Amino acid sequence: MWKVTLSVLLLFAVARELQAQDTTSTAKEGAVDELFGLADKVIDLISRDSWLFIPAVTYSPETSLGLGVRALKIFRPVNGQDSLTRPSSLPLTFLYTLNRQAILTAELDFWEKSNTGYLNTRLEIADYPFRFYGIGNRPQTDEIYATRYVYFHINYEKRVASGLYVGPRYEFRTDAIYETTDQGLLSSGAIPGSDGQRISGLGLQINYDTRNNIFQPSSGAFHQISLMTYQRFLGSNFTFSQYQFDFRKYLQIKPKHMLVGQAWVSLTTGNPPFQQVSLTGGSNLMRGYFEGKYRDMHAMVYQAEYRLPVYKAFGLVLFGSAGQVAPTLGAFAAGRLRYGAGIGFRYRLNEEGLNIRLDIGVGDQRAFYFGLNEVI
Repeated sequence: MWKVTLSVLLLFAVARELQAQDTTSTAKEGAVDELFGLADKVIDLISRDSWLFIPAVTYSPETSLGLGVRALKIFRPVNGQDSLTRPSSLPLTFLYTLNRQAILTAELDFWEKSNTGYLNTRLEIADYPFRFYGIGNRPQTDEIYATRYVYFHINYEKRVASGLYVGPRYEFRTDAIYETTDQGLLSSGAIPGSDGQRISGLGLQINYDTRNNIFQPSSGAFHQISLMTYQRFLGSNFTFSQYQFDFRKYLQIKPKHMLVGQAWVSLTTGNPPFQQVSLTGGSNLMRGYFEGKYRDMHAMVYQAEYRLPVYKAFGLVLFGSAGQVAPTLGAFAAGRLRYGAGIGFRYRLNEEGLNIRLDIGVGDQRAFYFGLNEVI
């Protein structure tokens, strides 16, 4: 996977070098400087104005190798010299994976002038074979199902105090499950949502955000509370509510050395489909565990990362996590925790701090993750 990515980058770099016929820039540089200089030229080549065009190469246990194309625009709405307003971003991505998953996503993170308001919206359309392990803190089964789904959310938050943003959120998702494992739990119809789902929900989102940089913060905190309810009068065919709490803190240990901590809790009430219960695992919550292998009404995850520079745009991350799922709040217990750890490699793409990341996580399996942005 990494060789594929590196080969693509080198191909772009060689093409540019042949075109420029520049034979004087690397004569006096050492081998390491040449390598990093070559990578910088690749980034320059695939960047046009404020758009960044890159081959979309991802890898995780949930998708296997995914190949496609990604266009990313990072901008400020007023002008390029407005350093007070946080950068907005618009990523557009199409992926096709070796697990026969086709995924099209478009997302907008938009900051108003002087950070007085924030808009986030995401549209995702996918044909997505996936795995289901049952409900609970221990796997009950291991079966394949395939769904075609459309997901959309939009939330707008207004700054009401320094660092504090509050606003409404709407979510919609519809699934059409067209394939299940014979004689499996899903094919039996006993699992809510096994014949598809449609959810439509309204809620409130509260953010306390004092980060000094949204891509690579060196100080501050990000705390988010999301309170959502899904009701039939909104068009949902399942009635339930979900409350999520995400608390993150960023501490600079010494120059460019960062310690980051996260505590995440998801609480679900009512009668949700299996797709919407609280879950752990995946590239964002406990690397080293398959996403959704452990799912139930409630979940909690604790994560920490130590980030340090290595050379120029290259950096290193050490991470660890612990988490569990439970049917009731009273069922949470220290003895039910599962643990994970790993190492990650980073390459900074731009001055804003956007990174390419390659993570190797170990939990109940060894897993590789390749993509953009930090996890926490």
